[in-house]
Amino acid sequence: MPCGRHGDWSAGWSPVSGLAPVAAILIFVVAFVLLATEKVHRVAVVLGAAAVMTVLGLVPGEEVFYSRHAGIDWDVIFLLLGMMIIVGVVKQTGVFEYLAIRAAQHSRGRPYRLLVYLMAITAVASPFVDNVTTIMLVAPVTIAVCRRLEIPAAPYLIAEALAANIGGAATLVGDPPNIIIASRAGLTYNDFLIHMTPIVAILFVLFALMARILFRRAFVYRPDRAAAVMALDARAAIQDRGLLIRCMIVLGLITVAFTAHTVLHLAPSIVALLGAGLMVLVSGVQPSQYLAEVEWGTLVFFTGLFVLVGGLVHTDVIRNIGQWASGITDNHFLIATGLIYGSAILGAFFDNIPYAATMAPIVEDVVATVPDPSTGQALWWAFALGADLSGNGTAIAASANVIVLGMAARHGEPISFWQFTRYGIITTLVTTTISWLYIWLRYFAF
Repeated sequence: MPCGRHGDWSAGWSPVSGLAPVAAILIFVVAFVLLATEKVHRVAVVLGAAAVMTVLGLVPGEEVFYSRHAGIDWDVIFLLLGMMIIVGVVKQTGVFEYLAIRAAQHSRGRPYRLLVYLMAITAVASPFVDNVTTIMLVAPVTIAVCRRLEIPAAPYLIAEALAANIGGAATLVGDPPNIIIASRAGLTYNDFLIHMTPIVAILFVLFALMARILFRRAFVYRPDRAAAVMALDARAAIQDRGLLIRCMIVLGLITVAFTAHTVLHLAPSIVALLGAGLMVLVSGVQPSQYLAEVEWGTLVFFTGLFVLVGGLVHTDVIRNIGQWASGITDNHFLIATGLIYGSAILGAFFDNIPYAATMAPIVEDVVATVPDPSTGQALWWAFALGADLSGNGTAIAASANVIVLGMAARHGEPISFWQFTRYGIITTLVTTTISWLYIWLRYFAF
């Protein structure tokens, strides 16, 4: 499609021209460097880069709003918006403060025990309610309990985001890339339970042990604060029991709808918006109260990020990388190795949702050339593990990460790009390597 319609700025540019991919890569690299150095606010970076991409015709204007592969992923945006409204309503009940006190009391104020406790809640919930939703429900509790114990919340929030990305890989609905992969590969909810859940359980236990070392500097025990928390009556934190009961009923219905995704055929974003509407209806909470909890900056950041990545998609940068990698060898185990490590690396620099959507057709073409169906399915699992675990690679690699950064900043405990990423890189390297061994042992060694 000619791009001249975008004005003189875009004259001569087209997705297939030699300069377009180079320009898209250059813009993305500059934006990524600015995000990493944090010299410019992250929202300004992605909006500026997205604007340049659009003006140059690297992302056609009409595709920015309507293309599923080279534009804004509205499913993600409205999923986040719906869940933010739900969290804003539930917060009015005081249940987050209640859970914070109970968590502190169960851990007896011991930092590492508290960390494992919160990570376990996150990892167990993520496979059934997608990891973004889980983080939005657990993060406010984490911030509240850390303030009660007068300890920094950042390490706990980072650990929860990493745990959510690991735990979400276990099921079809746990992580958005899995939904994309299942749709393309014809995989069922039970397929994910059989093939993904065992390795995810192993990875979580390993990560819990790693966390003892990774976050050791944050484990400062304060006996005075622990004693004060132990003396609190958690039930007194509930401000409106009637509202809490109504909210929990609606939240239960939302959870069932998320889990029954393949039966109801409702997108997670629709479930979240319907749930938010029902929650607002039954609660009677004023709009000013729940809208105050919406992370508008985070939503705008995602919008710009999707357009930015869309430029790489539209100019065939990601597709060419994938096709080049898939043509290197006919050895199926080497292809699986390339899928899991390649996805872990590439997905760490792009949000793993548009990455999975872009690469899934390529993987499908590769699988179609494999004569053995079980080997072909093994390639899908390698791709799924790489795409899911890549979400821990950098602070912008997964929606859960961006949500954590936004909520931390909003509550006065900002997390820098590198503060998150230095833990994420180690976690991704270790978990991807263990997953690679799992793929080899289960599908190729015997």
